[in-house]
Amino acid sequence: MALTKNESRPPVLTIDGPSGAGKGAVSAAVARRLGWNALDSGAVYRSVALAALERGVAADDEQALVELTRNVDLTFRAGSDGIGVFLGDREVGGSLRTEEVSVMASRVAAIPAVRAALLELQRAYRVMPGLVADGRDMGTIVFPDAELKVFLEASVEERAKRRYNQLKEKGESVILSRLFRDMQARDRRDRERSVAPTVPAADAAVVDSTHLSLDEVIGHVVGLARERFGDQVPKDENQ
Repeated sequence: MALTKNESRPPVLTIDGPSGAGKGAVSAAVARRLGWNALDSGAVYRSVALAALERGVAADDEQALVELTRNVDLTFRAGSDGIGVFLGDREVGGSLRTEEVSVMASRVAAIPAVRAALLELQRAYRVMPGLVADGRDMGTIVFPDAELKVFLEASVEERAKRRYNQLKEKGESVILSRLFRDMQARDRRDRERSVAPTVPAADAAVVDSTHLSLDEVIGHVVGLARERFGDQVPKDENQ
């Protein structure tokens, strides 16, 4: 049933799934098509870690990290090549994948008070006209009351091939069999971890993209959104 106009709560579409399923590209495209805001939840943790490193905040300074998280100027913009991440006016997507940031993000995420502040930060992006939230626990932990939840998956073989092709296009040396094993191991860790495991919400629509093109997946998810949200989303699919 579509939401009615008099519902004032900003609508949320969550897109969860394992690594390599295409969540980022799909989320950005769907957000553009709907004219909604976008959230890359994985970049939230890394952006706070980057801000902490740049400001000299120690990984064990819980109070300072919580304060930083509550005041960080972090925005997301859905572009043609994914969701752009900005600290202030500075695009930082390229800085979020360094080993230093990864280590800091892991340490930051392990502090309960900081995790709580990060959860609050993510929920603050739920503003009108609506939000497309990309991550691993958007529909289960961050927005359990989301009106539409999508779990995007694909076979591990297909996801490894996609990642292989991406890295080869960047000129990086990579071995497909190693990517496959690494992805299998990561999937297992993500599914079995005790905090926010990567699993579909009970009420999620599971979309298997193994044999679908990116455009087909985007069209399918936009169709689900139109069915669920009715006239809260634009009718012009070519916008």
